[in-house]
Amino acid sequence: MATTDNRLPLIAFIVFIDMAGIGLIIPILPSLVESLGHTDVAHAALIGGELLFAYAAMQFLFAPLVGGLSDRFGRRPVLLGTLVALGLDYALMAWAPTLAWLFAGRLISGVMGATWAAANSCIADIYPPDQRGRLFGLLGGAGASGFVLGPAIGGLLGTVGLRLPFIAASVLALTGAAIGYVIFTETLPPDRRRPFTMARANPFGTLIRMTRYPFVLGILATIFLMQLAAQSQLSTWGYFLIARLNWSPLDIGLSIATFGITIAIAQGLVTGHAIARFGERRSALISLAFGLPSYLLLAIAGSGWMIYLAILVGALTGVAFPAMQGMMSSRIEEDAQGELQGAVASTIGLTSIIGPLVMTAVFGHFADAKGVYFPGAPFVLASGLLIAAWLLLAWTIRRQF
Repeated sequence: MATTDNRLPLIAFIVFIDMAGIGLIIPILPSLVESLGHTDVAHAALIGGELLFAYAAMQFLFAPLVGGLSDRFGRRPVLLGTLVALGLDYALMAWAPTLAWLFAGRLISGVMGATWAAANSCIADIYPPDQRGRLFGLLGGAGASGFVLGPAIGGLLGTVGLRLPFIAASVLALTGAAIGYVIFTETLPPDRRRPFTMARANPFGTLIRMTRYPFVLGILATIFLMQLAAQSQLSTWGYFLIARLNWSPLDIGLSIATFGITIAIAQGLVTGHAIARFGERRSALISLAFGLPSYLLLAIAGSGWMIYLAILVGALTGVAFPAMQGMMSSRIEEDAQGELQGAVASTIGLTSIIGPLVMTAVFGHFADAKGVYFPGAPFVLASGLLIAAWLLLAWTIRRQF
């Protein structure tokens, strides 16, 4: 029978606060980069890709370190410490007078981008394997809900001032840390902690260790391809909507908020029912397939209704990730759940290193008025990557089961 620990709502709330803070700044980044860089949208997209690269490189390098520290010292200090650091970092970016300062802020954000991984480790600490897929979905839904609040407010605040969303993000992160400090208790008991070693606390050592688990390695490779495809949206969304439909920061923010609502519903509500009915394996395969029509719709979108239809269809892919997390978590030792989440974060971080540079370069090439004009080109590339991800997932599941 499913049980619920009273710490789950607080863990979900911390993730919500963290993701709302990130979402706040998304709608205004294109305009801020254009302003600080004194450039047009095509070149601003390339700079935006470099900013995402800086963030992702730090996350790739430091996520296993933070995961290892949480396996050694517990989840609470990691969750609270990273939220405080992010709050101070957002304040720095609110003040940033040049692109160089903005880059510095993104580097710090990448180092401290461990809240998600630590929160997922809490789920593995508290709940048995047969409940984790559903609860990973609930936690993902909480994070997606932050994108309902964050971008919508960020878009509104951005109409007043481009720096105001950073201040709001800082306040949100520090508020989450303060609430957590008062009422959050540790989820990882001392007898389940493991010694900290640098050999396992770096991305290469962590990923090499995952080779001991062929199924987990196959799922991580699937996540790599899936997230690399998703970079077509994460890296170019605002620039694409400006180039294709001339949308304002408010329009962009509302579209991201809609994406957040639909993902929150898919992960928070649909995931549990899907896994209960179809199991984690079939749920992941069925869900992942919905990404293909979504990307193809975006590639050819010429009006707002097509954008929103693509968002609605693509949201159903949100079931795949928690289902895959549940499958991996059940195959890893209980004292290495933080290390697993660090490996997942590093995998996502690696796609965030490669993806922004590739996707923004593709966008910049096809959004340049001097060449063939096709701003939807990154979504065509994403379609091919998603097909590869689905085939790899199907092969991994068939081989292991």
